[in-house]
Amino acid sequence: MKTASKVCENCGEKIFSDAPKGLCPACVLETGLGPLAGESGDKESTSLPGDNARAHAADVLMDFGDYELLEEIGRGGQGVVYRARQKSLNRTIALKVIGLGQWATEAHLKRFRREAEAAANLDHPCIVPIYEVGEREGSCYFSMKFIDGGQLDEVTKRQPISARTAAELIAKLARTVHHAHEHGILHRDIKPGNVLLDRNGEPHLTDFGLARLVETESTVTRTMEVLGTPSYMAPEQAVGNNARVSRATDVYGLGAVFYQLLTGHPPFAGGTTFETFRLVLDTEPRQPRLWNPKIDRDLATICLKCLEKDPQRRYSSALALAEDLEHWLKHEPIRAKRSGVFTHGRKWLWRNPTTAGLIASLVAVAVGAGVIVWKSELVRRPPITGIAVLPFENLSQDKENPFFADGVQNDILTKLAKIGDLKVISRTSVMPYRGVRNTRQIGNALRVSHVLEGSVQRAGSKVRVNAQLIDTRTDTHVWAEQYDRNVNDVFAIQSEIAQKIADQLQAKVSAAQKAAIQERPTNDLVAYDLYVRATALADAADPPNQERDGDRLRKAVDLLNQAIARDPSFLLAYCRLAQVHDALYFHGFDHIASRLALANDAINSAFRLKPNSDEAHLVLAKHLYRGYLNYDDARDELAIAARTLPNDARVFQLSGEIDRRQGRWRDSVRNFERASELDPRNDQHLYALAVTYRMMRAYKQAREVLERVAALKPNDVDARLLGAWIDLDERADTRPLYAVIENILREEPASAGIRVPGLFVLALYERDFAAADRALALLTDRVFGEIKPSIYFGRAIAQGVIAHAKGDTAAAHDAFAAARPEAEKAESEDPSHGGTHATLGLVYAGCGLREQALREGRHALELTPVAKNAVDGAGVLYFFAVICAWTGERDLAFEQLETLAKIPAGASYGDLRLDPNWDSLRGDERFEKIVASLAPKETVSK
Repeated sequence: MKTASKVCENCGEKIFSDAPKGLCPACVLETGLGPLAGESGDKESTSLPGDNARAHAADVLMDFGDYELLEEIGRGGQGVVYRARQKSLNRTIALKVIGLGQWATEAHLKRFRREAEAAANLDHPCIVPIYEVGEREGSCYFSMKFIDGGQLDEVTKRQPISARTAAELIAKLARTVHHAHEHGILHRDIKPGNVLLDRNGEPHLTDFGLARLVETESTVTRTMEVLGTPSYMAPEQAVGNNARVSRATDVYGLGAVFYQLLTGHPPFAGGTTFETFRLVLDTEPRQPRLWNPKIDRDLATICLKCLEKDPQRRYSSALALAEDLEHWLKHEPIRAKRSGVFTHGRKWLWRNPTTAGLIASLVAVAVGAGVIVWKSELVRRPPITGIAVLPFENLSQDKENPFFADGVQNDILTKLAKIGDLKVISRTSVMPYRGVRNTRQIGNALRVSHVLEGSVQRAGSKVRVNAQLIDTRTDTHVWAEQYDRNVNDVFAIQSEIAQKIADQLQAKVSAAQKAAIQERPTNDLVAYDLYVRATALADAADPPNQERDGDRLRKAVDLLNQAIARDPSFLLAYCRLAQVHDALYFHGFDHIASRLALANDAINSAFRLKPNSDEAHLVLAKHLYRGYLNYDDARDELAIAARTLPNDARVFQLSGEIDRRQGRWRDSVRNFERASELDPRNDQHLYALAVTYRMMRAYKQAREVLERVAALKPNDVDARLLGAWIDLDERADTRPLYAVIENILREEPASAGIRVPGLFVLALYERDFAAADRALALLTDRVFGEIKPSIYFGRAIAQGVIAHAKGDTAAAHDAFAAARPEAEKAESEDPSHGGTHATLGLVYAGCGLREQALREGRHALELTPVAKNAVDGAGVLYFFAVICAWTGERDLAFEQLETLAKIPAGASYGDLRLDPNWDSLRGDERFEKIVASLAPKETVSK
């Protein structure tokens, strides 16, 4: 058997064991069939020794029959490629020559001819065409089109390409490879060097020297153990298992080239060929985002799917790869899914079956022994270490000192929360227990084993702090201490208490956590008092929903600026200031770029003080999310913060919000549940969880979560409204929502203005246009709430929607014409927001401007695609479907509706059954089928 275990003595190229004189064909050709420099040779081969031999070879090679060889432009294991001039046609071509001369065997010649025939039979604009195949003086050759641009690897070395360009290029190559596969040909050596770029940057695939027919097995293939280039070679090639070489092998090659383009590195590269083979077989490629964090996660997912060890886990075809890349390029959801922990585990087991079996045996033995010991109670079970730090009682005479007592409690809680070995309940959930001393009840409600309670008494320059640690299961005092110190020592007292609690609960405290416990927030007590007051105001306005909450946030800004003026090194004050600025922007109280700039300045100040601040990383994550909808970078910042904030519910709440936006619905559910566990009295975590279930159309689970909200807040308005909306979504039943809104208006008449969206939608869905007009009469100067995520209406647009639903074309046209200037102004002021373009598209559709409407709708989808923003993207897609329906693009409307019926946050059964925007589609079999797919089971069965 011939193997590829040798290398060329001259150039180091991998060769087969039977290669002539231990040289690759290219070096044989280069010598003109004479000896290399330094080779003594025999008498028959030394007639042109040394430099004369090389000069003769060069003379011979300048003239090659009908071809004049101009320069060498590439070489490989089979031969040399020249830029040449074809004399008979006076054209520049590329000429590939394999110069085995008298050593050429029928197998070598057959393999060479097969390459030429394979490429010649493929007629595709991205495959380099073959002109002529022939033999001359023992050298086989073929001429092909000359691509004047260079090899992909050389081009990208000179100027790296963008990720988007890389995706476009690989998509084109994948369709090219699919064309070859359809004609029964595999390439088997896809690498950057075999991709040529023309002057326009278009890719051309060449070098089918390793190609073989898919359905037949070549005798040449059977004689060679390993064919391909190691760094880009699929595992089934690396082990020489040619029986497993398939279309998936070329998919792997495409993925390897894609990896190189994205990262600048091949997927595997060892010091030797053997080491590279071992990496290909035994390790996973490094995550592309570890080379470059800016690489899009979806692109990294697509790339790694191509590089799966198991061919069955790769894309089913090169066409499927091309289509997924095209989905990404069009900002649509990709089909590839990211590998999770269990998937990585299965891969490891597959590669290490013997080791896995041994570990499994040891684990089984250990588990069995552990159960025996546990049952025999030889080992004491570890204590539960959940703790809640209750509000400290203020015993001071000064009325201003409640904030001081709250500051003591808050700082102790914050220090304890940094200990990963403890479960610490968030501040929001403990504040309702001010003055409550039933520790058993508190322990059961918050699901903790211990509570810390205490009191603070401040008089002049002195302070007295009492603290008691109580076991809630037995209602007994575990530890108590009284501190009488100078008021300036209060921060040292807080650190001492936190350390004592950790010791009592036998929590492991790392050196970094101990340093964090000892850290002082500020040395200025007045600044700290201002900070605590601002925190109380910001907490009272979270989440803000009324104008008075905007006033609270602005007052908090003033207090925090005063605190920073007193202590410019007050890091926590900068972080809280950034949060308040972001809240004013995100909730619409001051939605201007300058507000974001103020938040950014505060964050930068925090990082200047402490570059590794966990709090600053958390605040930056929220800033990136709320201010710029930059989910990937926000997630990266959040991961940094989470390392040292293991008990901070804000980390998990924000993670859940980002997960939801990125379409990671199950992850979102888990993170909201974890946030609720750490902050069980904060109904906002549960409300977010219920909203997530609603978007997922998991209506039963959503109602169960709302029952948990009701247990915390029996008359919570938002929870009641959400439950009624769920009834409308699931059953197209408007009655519960009507009842809830009417009750709210009786209880809170002043809230009528903020109930406009619900009243308007209900009236529209029931075709009660008089009621819709009455809803508009309640409209305040503030923006008319969200109709769908990311979509906002003003009065004129709403009037146009009513007229359109009535079928009054003239009135609708007048209303939308009146709304047009405002919609165009909004779009120009915020051109990067998909919602403004969708709204403008709807206005154009109402004005009868079909092309402009469709253009704005499509641009809205490009700016806010579902693949990048699963929540807002679904709202934009919904209104693009409306635009299509209004402009008579029925087929396009059905295409969008089919997607909306499948994705979370898309269309609900109630939307499609009741929304008059779909009236022009009703009666069409396609529409009724989509509606039926969303109908509740009992409706379908009837």
